[in-house]
Amino acid sequence: MLGLKMVTEGLIRREGADVDFVIDPPIADKIARMKKRVQWQAEPIREREIDQTALVLDAAESDAPAFSFLVVGDSGSGPHRGHNPQRRIAEQMVAQRADCRFVLHTGDVVYLVGSDEYYPKNFIEPYREFLVGGERPEQIAYDKMVFNQPFLPIPGNHDYYDLPFLYGLVAQTMMPLRRLLGFKLDLDVGWRGSDQGKIYAKAFLDYLKAFETDAELERHLDRHYTARTAAGRCLRYRPGIFTRLPNRYYTFRTGGIDFFALDSNTFNAPAPLAASDEGEASRRDLEHQRAELEFHKQQMLELSDRLEPDEEEGCEQLEELRTKIEQLEEMKMDLDKQLHADPSAVIDFEQLEWLAERLVASWRDPAARGRVIYMHHPPYVTEATKWQQAQTLAVRRRLRRVLDAVHRQVAERTQGRPLVDVIFTGHAHCLEHLRTLDTGHADAHLDIVICGGSGFSLRRQRPEGPVLTEQFGAPTELEMREVARSQLFVGRNGLGEHKRRPYSFLRVDVEAGNPPRLVVQPLIAEQHQGRWTSDRLAPFSLGRAGDRIAQGR
Repeated sequence: MLGLKMVTEGLIRREGADVDFVIDPPIADKIARMKKRVQWQAEPIREREIDQTALVLDAAESDAPAFSFLVVGDSGSGPHRGHNPQRRIAEQMVAQRADCRFVLHTGDVVYLVGSDEYYPKNFIEPYREFLVGGERPEQIAYDKMVFNQPFLPIPGNHDYYDLPFLYGLVAQTMMPLRRLLGFKLDLDVGWRGSDQGKIYAKAFLDYLKAFETDAELERHLDRHYTARTAAGRCLRYRPGIFTRLPNRYYTFRTGGIDFFALDSNTFNAPAPLAASDEGEASRRDLEHQRAELEFHKQQMLELSDRLEPDEEEGCEQLEELRTKIEQLEEMKMDLDKQLHADPSAVIDFEQLEWLAERLVASWRDPAARGRVIYMHHPPYVTEATKWQQAQTLAVRRRLRRVLDAVHRQVAERTQGRPLVDVIFTGHAHCLEHLRTLDTGHADAHLDIVICGGSGFSLRRQRPEGPVLTEQFGAPTELEMREVARSQLFVGRNGLGEHKRRPYSFLRVDVEAGNPPRLVVQPLIAEQHQGRWTSDRLAPFSLGRAGDRIAQGR
């Protein structure tokens, strides 16, 4: 046992060395493997002219233009230190679900590395009322889930993460021995992680790779791909019977609103550093930032060894350290993406071109009265750890290019409306409503709502405040311009005995009319001094059809 402890300590805390805690697969691998899992454009699929990026909701209720839905994100944690924020949120969702048409999930379904071992505790158990057979959640396999109400996720970065094999082996071997060996930080890790998104795919996608013969595949397609849209045949999503998604990104229409679910994990890679003196200066600065983060992480790990989890104060401090270490690892990974950015790296232009084509088609279709995008990574955010991440800026830049291209084709149809009524995202562990200003691009005057505080560790707003700025102009004439302003931020706040953790999800009411009016109702489960309270914040309206109703509590 002593030897096992030494191996673990060597993996977690090597003096003067750095060990990657998680592995984010290359974008090219994510794309290629996900295509194989859904047998992308296999011969039987092409023969039937099936669109693998669309689904039709086969719901019992009518497709009336006035409807409601729920939004949740970054939820995938289980109980820690005697409390389970995700379950608190799920209980409130159950109270709202009766008159809601579906649930959107903005990603990070299971922390920490999308491992199948943690689906029972971190997803199936908390959301049991949304699952067929949920009265006995322990009998539901993660790859056999059937939802009794449409539950429509997109993958987050943690749903793609992997774990170094040796680390996973030691972590799992030690699970029953952590207290005995003095390993006090409780982290939800499995043996390997997500296997490059395979676990998420088997849990939620129509995993066509499982069919061994074309005959089996053809029978399946003829049974479940019976719906039609303007783009051809597509999957029919039937609550209680067949609740699989056709692809990692997809679209559907309900009540005249087109929803576009994106996999932002494949177009969030930062641009490489310039091969110049300025680029080298940036590299040195990034390396210095990374070294500082690693130093702080080592300090926290050493502090955790001196705390006692059986004591109330020690338990609280260990929870704080766990949260901070996970936060530092995310920040280090973003720095690594910048330091090792490859000019030849694959970017998912196929998905971005698909989005542009479908948005144009939506604007040219008189039956479509509104458009909603949801994805994991936000293009704008003021949460302290995400606002200036290279991934945030990369998503902003690439989404802008798509919207600019769409605007050139449909500008005369929009009559001044934004191209989409709202963008829902996660990734930042908070609830936030931002509105973009005049960005000089087609993402101006957009509503962005971040729903990433539904169960995992919450974050604070950046100390710089609610206004985001950006550099415009030529290098010799740079101008700082305001590009977005936060209208509402709900995250971790207070210190010591005044610390509050307001976890959140959203109810969205879509009203009839064109343009549609979307009213967002934030719902809160807050932990303060060991007690839980439920709350509703003032609702706010999105889009051209209405301004903010109220702000704050």
